[in-house]
Amino acid sequence: MRTKRATISAALAAIAVAGLALFFSLSNPDDAGAAPRSFFGIVPQAILSDEDTEYMRAGRIGTIRLAIGWDSTQPEPEGEFNWEGADREIANAARRHLDVLPFLTGVPHWISHRSTRMPIDSARARRGWMRFVRAVVRRYGPGGDFWREHSPAVAKDGIVIRRPRPIHDWQIWNEANFFYFAFPVSPLRYARLLKMSYRAVKASDPGARVILAGLFGEPDEGGRRGMDSADFLAALYRVPGIKRFFDGVALHPYAFHVRDLRRMVEALRRVVLQNRDPGARLYITEMGWGSQYNPDEVAFEQGWFGQARELRGAYRYLLRNRGRLNLKAAYWFTWKDSRYYCNFCDSVGFFREAVRYRPKPAWYAFVRISGGRPRP
Repeated sequence: MRTKRATISAALAAIAVAGLALFFSLSNPDDAGAAPRSFFGIVPQAILSDEDTEYMRAGRIGTIRLAIGWDSTQPEPEGEFNWEGADREIANAARRHLDVLPFLTGVPHWISHRSTRMPIDSARARRGWMRFVRAVVRRYGPGGDFWREHSPAVAKDGIVIRRPRPIHDWQIWNEANFFYFAFPVSPLRYARLLKMSYRAVKASDPGARVILAGLFGEPDEGGRRGMDSADFLAALYRVPGIKRFFDGVALHPYAFHVRDLRRMVEALRRVVLQNRDPGARLYITEMGWGSQYNPDEVAFEQGWFGQARELRGAYRYLLRNRGRLNLKAAYWFTWKDSRYYCNFCDSVGFFREAVRYRPKPAWYAFVRISGGRPRP
């Protein structure tokens, strides 16, 4: 009896997904206008396979946001950089004509045993961080070592890239207003990190753009543990001369509903305009809702139908207002569910956690908006 019920449940689930796919394919397209492929970004949780990037390309995703950590690339004091992990990820993206937005983060254990402590408190930490930033930009930026090493004429490790896609935008740190990634939370401390990072980036690529850390919209914590994104940005703007050290601001507006996302985005843009910085580009470098339904524990878990509904509403608002907001890209978190990373990471993906591709209604909603296809 149990087996029969499981079979019936699986069949009903399959019928539901097929029906949802048909519904989203027949519904009126959202107002994507002339949004370029680069507007649609994704933030994966795990190493991507070739098949992952094939699906992304089919879905008209244009950019992948990836962490490049100082701690993982230089684990030994003053040692050589090990780019193996970053090389693999960036090569996989480039072969599918996908761009990469890296966020530079991490502190090796030989600098500090607290990964959330920004590398600004000693000359050794500052020197090491700037060396790391210069090296990563020289490797993956225009004319970088990585692109030369993997050109068809000289590639020796099996990674061949026929059309380089050098990186032009660099994001400095992640969620600098939230203790999980930065402690203590301090706009002044982040300003110090930003200034020296900007100088290091520009020393290696004068044409590069520097983007602020994606700010967590409204952390529950306060004081040294958290600060609302708009308040953090306003305090950062009060640092004399800070405007010339970044080209764009970034937000992670995790929200219960789309109206809350809209409020956070408008508040951040209002701070930018109040500080007479209208040319500052805006990036949503993470947003998402979960497909489980447990809003008492995770406010942005809305169930299968709710995840798709909120996604459609968020993209509709962002696409229709991208010119006014100077919004350049919106990145969905995340690609596939994973139970290993955080308390909501097991439900925010476009696909369920599995070896095979098991799309949720949100994936069909997304490709309808982006103008892509649900599968290669």
